[in-house]
Amino acid sequence: MRLIARLALAAAASLSAPLAAPRDAAAQAWNDGRTRALVERATARRAQQLADTGLMDYRATARGYLTFLAQLGEGFTEPPRIVKADQLALEVYWRAPDLSKQRIVGRRDTLLLPTDINYHRDHLGIVQNNFPSVIRLGDGDEVLDVPHPLSADGLAAYDFAIVDSLRIRLPDRQVEVYQVRVRPKDDARPRAVGALYVDRDEGQVVRMAFSFTRAALRDRELEDVSIVLENALVSGRFWLPRRQEIEIRRTGSWLDYPARGIIRGRWEICCYEVNQGFAVEQFTGPEIVQAPLAEQRRYPWQGQVLDSLPPDVRAVSDEDVRAVQEEARALVRAEALARSRALSLRARGASEIVRFNRVEGLALGGGLTRRLGRGVSVAAGGRYGFDDEELKGELALGWQRASGVGVRLSGYRRYRDVGDVAETSGLRNSVAAQEFGSDYTDPYDAIGGTAALELGTRLGARWRLEAGVEDQDSLAVHARPANGRFEPTLPAARLRATRLALTTARPTALAFLGTELRAGAELRATRFRARGDGGEGGDVGRAFAFAEVQRPVGQQRLVLHTTAAGTVGRAVPPQELVFLGGPTSAPGYDFHELAGRFGATQHVEWRLPVPFPSLPLGRFGRTSPSATLAPFVHVAYLARAAGATRPGYHTRGAGWYPSLGLGTQLLFDLLRVDVARGLSDGRWSFSVDASREFWGIL
Repeated sequence: MRLIARLALAAAASLSAPLAAPRDAAAQAWNDGRTRALVERATARRAQQLADTGLMDYRATARGYLTFLAQLGEGFTEPPRIVKADQLALEVYWRAPDLSKQRIVGRRDTLLLPTDINYHRDHLGIVQNNFPSVIRLGDGDEVLDVPHPLSADGLAAYDFAIVDSLRIRLPDRQVEVYQVRVRPKDDARPRAVGALYVDRDEGQVVRMAFSFTRAALRDRELEDVSIVLENALVSGRFWLPRRQEIEIRRTGSWLDYPARGIIRGRWEICCYEVNQGFAVEQFTGPEIVQAPLAEQRRYPWQGQVLDSLPPDVRAVSDEDVRAVQEEARALVRAEALARSRALSLRARGASEIVRFNRVEGLALGGGLTRRLGRGVSVAAGGRYGFDDEELKGELALGWQRASGVGVRLSGYRRYRDVGDVAETSGLRNSVAAQEFGSDYTDPYDAIGGTAALELGTRLGARWRLEAGVEDQDSLAVHARPANGRFEPTLPAARLRATRLALTTARPTALAFLGTELRAGAELRATRFRARGDGGEGGDVGRAFAFAEVQRPVGQQRLVLHTTAAGTVGRAVPPQELVFLGGPTSAPGYDFHELAGRFGATQHVEWRLPVPFPSLPLGRFGRTSPSATLAPFVHVAYLARAAGATRPGYHTRGAGWYPSLGLGTQLLFDLLRVDVARGLSDGRWSFSVDASREFWGIL
């Protein structure tokens, strides 16, 4: 987690959406006369307000949240997970022309995963001046002196277009605004991109929602920065901050590894008292200071930090900030918002770097990715097994738009597993295989090439169409474990296969009544011919689908996981069958001892927190004072059993195979221990592994 903590930047938030439907405003051309008149009037009004001598000073209060999240897995398709959440209370002071003082009078946090993250000082407070003529973030380390769109320089540096007319509801009124899109004239320079919401009658800026071009981000590890600022009318005259949200995402620049750090911040500002006569001396020293710890601890918080987080901060995805990011990408070339061209090390997970299994023994690997610009990239990777003395690898050329639509061509030799779901994490499997001869992979050899079309997101899911030709063959056991012995591998048929596959994946997202839903499916058609003289051929159709539903019930959680797979064809090669058995697909039964043409599983689990000793972790905090118990019921169903699939290896017949078990999640729920019993002539099984959420990087 230290690595993940260092991946983060600072500050975060979400955009507040308009409360009324768009009205009669058709999209305008860029920089037409109507738009230019509006933005020039808004620029003049903004300059007038900055110089308004009627506002001498003010005092306000601000309540906010800083949440540090980690997002893991190839493509970052799954939503981020909260690592740490801080709740803050501020006293806010301002004095003309630009003096600011913010005092932290209350602060508390909760730690869900170990981290030693420290925020930039200015992320602990609010933006008081809506930015003057330039925009600066993170003490200038993140974004430095980008021209404000509504400034003298900004009028010359940006294009503007009125795209909609909206009604925004503020605490004491409704305001009619124009939504004005903003894009840079030169998106290769440090610029902002997004939208302004300008009062139709008076030209006041009510809301700003924007991101930045790649050139504006000073830190190479920054992915993007999204900001939403919303103002309210105070004392009938002054437009001052009411709501602010910022999200900054960061990944490593030298290692193309699926781990991302995110910090989101949200602030609500209220209770203004204007023209109180504050002395200049009150604003000396740093802008943001902290009250003594004793005073902060006396602050009257209500409930727990996680209980008081706004729903959209707790939610599995942040729709509002994502809307800002998507709009920014729609307004300028994707390259201007993407990371600069770079050659980086490539690894989808730790097991791509080092692994151990019964076929390869110890295997070391790695790869490189080169981004050529305009969405084009080249990737190469390889792995060498010291026991099988074979080289595996892939060379790929890809093109992808910011929307996710793209094309990828690849040639490869890989050891493909016949299981539809992973039974263990790669790390756990390597340790168990090396020490105890317990290898829960079932690979066969595949050499070929594919052309894939990434179709982007449709109906809330990502779609991919892939066609390829490859030679397939069986593999032999080459390695020896420290203890025990390895079971034989699957005698896959030696054939040439032409494959066409359509896959879809719906990342975890909120569904009905707060339920979290994740699902995916694959449809695949294969035409094959046995390699060798007089080899016979055939056609096989195969389908696989899964769905996971999680329903929070207070502090507890109901988890349902369903899978189904089937294959049809006159002669089905062994590698196209459905295999069940193991800690995930059928706990309490031997690995892949359920083999046939159709199989399905249903897992029902209830998770509840229980007290557990809290352990100190030095600067990384302390472990949670609770663990999670997870009693479960599992059932596997097999139809049209295949009989023996390998010499000397027992397989079972068709039928139902139920299990009962108890899981325990420890150490921030990072570690899971399962004990299960197969009820249909099964056995006791014991498993220790990382939480499934982290399997993608292990």
